Amino acid sequence: MSNEVIQLSTTQLKKVMSHYAKNRIERNAPGVVFAAKLADTSITAYKSGKVLFQGGGSTREASLWGTIQGTTEKKASSTKGDLLPDGFAFKSVLGSDETGTGDFFGPMTVAACYVPSDKIELIQFLGVKDSKMLTDDLMRKIAPDLKTTLSYSILILGNEKYNTVQAKGWSQGKIKALLHNQALKHVLNKIAPLKPDHILIDQFAERGIYYNHIKSEKEIIRENVLFSTKAEQLHVSVAAASILARVAFLEEMDKLSLKAGLTIPKGAGSKVDAIAARILVDKGDEFLSSITKRHFANTGKAMEIARKNRNN
Repeated sequence: MSNEVIQLSTTQLKKVMSHYAKNRIERNAPGVVFAAKLADTSITAYKSGKVLFQGGGSTREASLWGTIQGTTEKKASSTKGDLLPDGFAFKSVLGSDETGTGDFFGPMTVAACYVPSDKIELIQFLGVKDSKMLTDDLMRKIAPDLKTTLSYSILILGNEKYNTVQAKGWSQGKIKALLHNQALKHVLNKIAPLKPDHILIDQFAERGIYYNHIKSEKEIIRENVLFSTKAEQLHVSVAAASILARVAFLEEMDKLSLKAGLTIPKGAGSKVDAIAARILVDKGDEFLSSITKRHFANTGKAMEIARKNRNN
């Protein structure tokens, strides 16, 4: 199934509504001002002036009215993982993703988000797509709408707890698997007795390794679970989860910046080392540990920089 999107003026939108008036159907979804159904195409117009054409005749119908902005179903290239069923992008899916795993400062955050098939169009029009294509500021703007519209769960593993379980020998893979499983459980409980067509996890470990990580859990989510890399490109549920996880991470970083009295950088590069060294000198090792992932190499680098600064 293909989708096409065009942006129209108010005048053009009225013409579209008049043209398809005899095919009009009722669609009570947020932001929808008009909907019509042809034999091979569904047409949905939104207050924003965007019009979505979905189905086999989408390109034909959209080209009558304006410049096509692009398709909304794109197969991610070079993905690894499970083979997804046909039409997967338009099914009701519970997706999960995580962020903060490669950042020295700040927590690890995991989010799961359920997008039913009848809300896919709306979520796309809210601007949801692969978070790598979005700025942090734009994700902050999108997140509140997602929280209002969708069933979701956000888990935040703070640095002190992270350091405690990591010191016990837990790998990042195990930590992520446990958080994903928990977030998925939360959303499934929220939407029960409804069940998603599928669950899609942005793959960070192969299926066997993932389930081995969580084998001691009392409740393990297995039914209709699929794994794929680049999952944000395969279904908007994972893209939405990625945005919620990222915004939660950003909000926690804002809190850490206030706590530290300076802007905390993301990532694990040389700028991070310099800021960590400054915090180490000003506030001490215990404070630094409370806001960082202690086992990262940045800890040793910050100590070396701090030592040199003290000797100069």
